[in-house]
Amino acid sequence: MSRSREHLTLRLLASLVGLAAALPFGYLVWRTNEYGWSGALDVAVSARSLRLLTSTIGLAVAVTASAVAISLPVAWLTVRTDLPARRFWTVVTALPLAVPTYVGAWTVIGALGPRGMLAEILGVGSIPSLYGFWGAWAVLTLFSYPYVLLTVRAAWSRLDPALEEASRVLGRSGTETFIRVVLPQLRPALTGGSLLVALYTLSDFGAVTMLRYDTFTRAIYVQYRGALDRGAAAVLGLILVILTIVVLSGEQRFRRSEVVHRLHGGGARTAPLVRLGAWRATATIGLSALVTLSLVVPVTVIAYWLIRGIRADEPVLPGVNLIVNSLGVSLLAAVATTIAAVPVVLFVRRSPGRLANVVERLSWSGYALPGVVVALALVFFGASVLPVAYQTIGMLVFAYAVLFLPQAIGAVRASLAQVTPSIEEASLLLGVPRRETFRRVLLPLLRPGLGAGAGLVFLTAMKELPATLLLAPTGFSTLATRVWNATNEGFLGRAAGPALALVALSSVPMAVFLARSELRAEQTAQTANAGAAEPSESTVTA
Repeated sequence: MSRSREHLTLRLLASLVGLAAALPFGYLVWRTNEYGWSGALDVAVSARSLRLLTSTIGLAVAVTASAVAISLPVAWLTVRTDLPARRFWTVVTALPLAVPTYVGAWTVIGALGPRGMLAEILGVGSIPSLYGFWGAWAVLTLFSYPYVLLTVRAAWSRLDPALEEASRVLGRSGTETFIRVVLPQLRPALTGGSLLVALYTLSDFGAVTMLRYDTFTRAIYVQYRGALDRGAAAVLGLILVILTIVVLSGEQRFRRSEVVHRLHGGGARTAPLVRLGAWRATATIGLSALVTLSLVVPVTVIAYWLIRGIRADEPVLPGVNLIVNSLGVSLLAAVATTIAAVPVVLFVRRSPGRLANVVERLSWSGYALPGVVVALALVFFGASVLPVAYQTIGMLVFAYAVLFLPQAIGAVRASLAQVTPSIEEASLLLGVPRRETFRRVLLPLLRPGLGAGAGLVFLTAMKELPATLLLAPTGFSTLATRVWNATNEGFLGRAAGPALALVALSSVPMAVFLARSELRAEQTAQTANAGAAEPSESTVTA
């Protein structure tokens, strides 16, 4: 395939993906136009909309900052230090990503709410309320920080220590070296993970609803389901999309002209481990507290209600069909979304410009929309334009792809940013066709990002609720819908079984994947260090 034809094909595929992802945005514009632009302006500048804008931005900024503050030290401890049981902490610190935010909010309320388990243990009538901003901030931080942790840890493990060593030889302190040398190399991973957290917070519905904190997602849901005013809801949805574009534009400006790959194509040594010494105990206590709040407490509360449900003879165990449905549709979504992300990432990398920026922004637009808005847009599209797709698994998978495409894009982009361009160029100069170069050279190098992106989409699709409720075929239920329905009806015991299965099915594959990745990384490090002409010291003192 000639270069021009390959470029045209890539541009066409990336544009089609961007347009498909922007379909819900088109629905919002159409609904707003029906509502009337003068009325839309009144809604947009109303005092309520301004309060929603302030509360939504404030929550997104707070959660993102907290996620970065948690992820940087955890990533350093699990990658660069002699922390005891590093592989164990590598796995368990990422597992909170498997807990849906609505399950996390429910368990946190059940454990630490005004009349929760802690109040019963202490024998008091109530404890300070978790509802509102602080509760939403705590829950979203605890269950979304792994988005930053996974990307930062992957990038940190691949950094060449030669630059850091050169900085230290030139007399810079460890802190100066981190700020001036390490942090710039981690910037793509930090910005990609932070963007995921920020947009995830903007689009979250379950946690903010349970914790009674008003954001755009909660207001949109109320407008759709309560007031039945879809025009006003479309206006609020457009504001949310504009907010997403602003966030994405800021991220694009921040990572402009970044170059983080090595100038040579060879492998690099891994950095020597830092001795924690007396700080080992402090690090272990801090990680234990984090894992307790984000993983142990939710599982304990679920187990408590599961036992109560069994004692009350309630049907607590999920059916096999629920498990099969959840796994099958999530796997389809992971494969389809990751494949769709590849042409977008390659197009943005190889042909930067106005069209590439537009395609990338369109690809991210669905992620900030609540699942209910995306679902209703596709309900309208299926019923009016493509009736054969209405209430099918294909439409549900398409909704997942629209919602979670940025997760795959971020992971694949982070891997591509660390691929040395000369490797691909060398293959082409040797006469290897572009298709073969992509398959035999580029694709293996992108495999970590493809796996990470597919894993993120799989986990998030397992947890997705509003889109599943509205788009699933008649009689098609998943673990997520069963948990939500049982919780809304007040049958917490019945919700515990599907919730535990949902957490287990999400966390076990993730734990296995992380453990195998850590083992492969250690083996690669041993091979690289064995072949390097370096001193035999394997650790340094902090």
